[in-house]
Amino acid sequence: MAASNSSFDQTSAVAAEAKNGEDFSVHVFSSSAELLEKLHEKWNSVKQQPYPAMYSSVYGGIILDPAMMVIPMDDHMVHRGHGVFDTAIIFDGYLYELDVHINRFLRSASKARIASPFTFSELKSILIQLSAASKCRKGTLRYWLSAGPGNFLLSPAKCPTSAFYAVVIDEDFTQCKEGVKVITSAIPMKSPLFATMKNVNYLPNVLSVMEAEDKGAFSSIWVDEKGYIAEGPNVNVAFINSDKELILPSFDKILSGCTAMRFLQLAPKLVEQGRLKCVKITDITVEEAKESTEMMYVGSTLPLLPIIMWDEKPIGNGEVGELTMALSDLLWEDMAAGPESQRIPVPYA
Repeated sequence: MAASNSSFDQTSAVAAEAKNGEDFSVHVFSSSAELLEKLHEKWNSVKQQPYPAMYSSVYGGIILDPAMMVIPMDDHMVHRGHGVFDTAIIFDGYLYELDVHINRFLRSASKARIASPFTFSELKSILIQLSAASKCRKGTLRYWLSAGPGNFLLSPAKCPTSAFYAVVIDEDFTQCKEGVKVITSAIPMKSPLFATMKNVNYLPNVLSVMEAEDKGAFSSIWVDEKGYIAEGPNVNVAFINSDKELILPSFDKILSGCTAMRFLQLAPKLVEQGRLKCVKITDITVEEAKESTEMMYVGSTLPLLPIIMWDEKPIGNGEVGELTMALSDLLWEDMAAGPESQRIPVPYA
């Protein structure tokens, strides 16, 4: 009898769900004005606008209304992942390392077989003007190059032109002085072809971070098929061993981070001071890496984040290292008062 009642209950639940589905009504917007009003309702409820400005080559200009910061559904970056992107920092009214990021952006586009509708100089000008229009003095500048809108096919051959989008994100960030926990990721890393271009296919990266969060960690570390350290989901990783050697993994199978490259230029200052023995790029095994006395993530929006525990085992003494913070200071000083080649003043109105 109990089994019979259970079956009856399940059948009733299915029937009720079906009936509810029949009763569910989808609204049809009668005009663009009605739709825009609905979008404005959403954004008017936000206390502080997180995206003060966007550029779209589809619109052909800068957008300040967040309700209009959209891209076409038939853009191949949306439904096929055929797009590349990059990021720069706005710090105290200056764009940090914009040139090197745009150069990498165009290299990624070339690998993804996407022709830019703009030259390097034009892209740079658009991004500087966008930053100025945003009035944001501290945040991130993200930009994408897509195969473009046009259809829902695999090939972009019939798309009229590629598309360029950029958005300013108003966000605060400070020097990271607290260490974090990481894990070794079980999510397969990207092949070198896709790992060395900054493309929008970030599902492995997303799953890798979610995997870490499930285990109470901040993020993760990828290890390649030979057992060598690769990178984090969206950052490079660096180590200091007991001999005071600063080591970054080889870049042949991973993205060569712009901040990591600048990090390698600045770190020899600690060698000159006798605090580091040397700075090198080489293959490093998991076993060697876990014997490090200090460990850190290196990336644009950090720019340096200490790591104090890996797979539930402490790195060194389990505390943020002195050399880690010295390296962090070098990067922050460079962001705040580095040479003109690294910092472009935003010409706010």
